[in-house]
Amino acid sequence: MAKRCINYFSQAMIVKLISRIPFRLLYILSDILYFPVYYIVRYRRKIVRSNLVESFPEISHKEIVSIEKKFYHFLIDMIFETCKLSSISHDEIMRRMKFINADKVNGMLVQGKSISVFMGHCGNWEWVSSFGLWLDNSAIIVSVYHRLRNSFVNKAIKSIRERFGNISVDMRKTAKSIARISNAPIPHIFGFIADQSPRRCQSNHYTDFLNHNIPVLTGTEKLTKRYGYEALFLSVRRIQRGYYECEFIPLHDAPATLPDFELTRLYFQQLEKEITAQPECYLWSHNRFKYSRNKYTH
Repeated sequence: MAKRCINYFSQAMIVKLISRIPFRLLYILSDILYFPVYYIVRYRRKIVRSNLVESFPEISHKEIVSIEKKFYHFLIDMIFETCKLSSISHDEIMRRMKFINADKVNGMLVQGKSISVFMGHCGNWEWVSSFGLWLDNSAIIVSVYHRLRNSFVNKAIKSIRERFGNISVDMRKTAKSIARISNAPIPHIFGFIADQSPRRCQSNHYTDFLNHNIPVLTGTEKLTKRYGYEALFLSVRRIQRGYYECEFIPLHDAPATLPDFELTRLYFQQLEKEITAQPECYLWSHNRFKYSRNKYTH
């Protein structure tokens, strides 16, 4: 127990120290680390290359390699940017992470509407936790997350995500949390990163996504329709290093009226458009297509 506590506090201290380094120096450090990560450690290079080749068969080998290298630069940047959440000021995060049509969400909240926000692993999804700073009215903001295996890292990340007033809920407890919070007298927003890769036994539906036919989680759709939430997709675009713009895009005006799985299809359709526009800013290092019905040989 003592050893576990020491590990946690040492890791938390490292994150805190990194968060105090100015952005300019962090990006210099990121550039230095890129070479060993990409060329020596070769962190998940086979998975990244396979994902890119299968997702973009029309792209040349040269372009694939270019996207791959840009992705690794971005990945290291984002790790450092996530650490910065530990101490970044409200003013600075609002300057670097802009929600360009937050008034759309504020208008819905004024009308007493609650909202499901569908997201993907695009851009800096961790900085999305700062959205509460852009709200005019009080609202309960809940971000649903996939619990990490490393309990120390999981606890540190959860603490960072909740700095700006969010409530982080383990995805395994989502249904119970929504049932409880839906009884609150004020509107609420649930944020879902819905592009997780479920096992075949965890999903009863497949959809087309990036040249694959994959099993998908449909719980976000079911909960959105059950509780009558508005359905918005959050687009996160990287403008330059350390600067992002977010835009809320309606997935459908009346999601509760859609046939089963249509809202999920619309989400993945919008996510694919987002990835195609900035492919280097998607999380390619996860084996997202391991349960795809498509079988490729390289």
